[in-house]
Amino acid sequence: MRKLALSLTLLLAFAGCGGSTGVSSMPGHGAIAIEVIPNPIVAINTSGDTYDLPFVVVIRETGGRPVTVQHVTATVFLGGGFQLGREAWDANQIRALGYNTTLAPNSETRYKFSPRKAVPDDRVFGGLSAELEVVAIDDTGMETSARTKVTVRK
Repeated sequence: MRKLALSLTLLLAFAGCGGSTGVSSMPGHGAIAIEVIPNPIVAINTSGDTYDLPFVVVIRETGGRPVTVQHVTATVFLGGGFQLGREAWDANQIRALGYNTTLAPNSETRYKFSPRKAVPDDRVFGGLSAELEVVAIDDTGMETSARTKVTVRK
């Protein structure tokens, strides 16, 4: 189960979802919103217990100021409350994945993923969810963040 939790945490590392559930910002400063398309993510069985999980992560700057993503945190839950795992990536790790961490005012960036994961017991898809938080700093040094939830189904 630990291996499954780690795999699913990595899968959902950048997974936000269909609408922001929590946004922290101040008027006159940068702000972000996050989304995952599709939500829920649909696991596609490729063979045996191997699944592809294609999705796109969208991060939007909505406050009219340039922002730089500082870190992304994903927390994976089973059954709505049992925490399976948590993973965090700082700006250097995100850039190492080939993604830009800086967003111009009122712009967006999209990250496309299609991880392939082994899921030994597909019953887990019935109660799997994750919360994603993205934290950024605008050009004045003010922090902003957005949180959202995503589910995965078969």
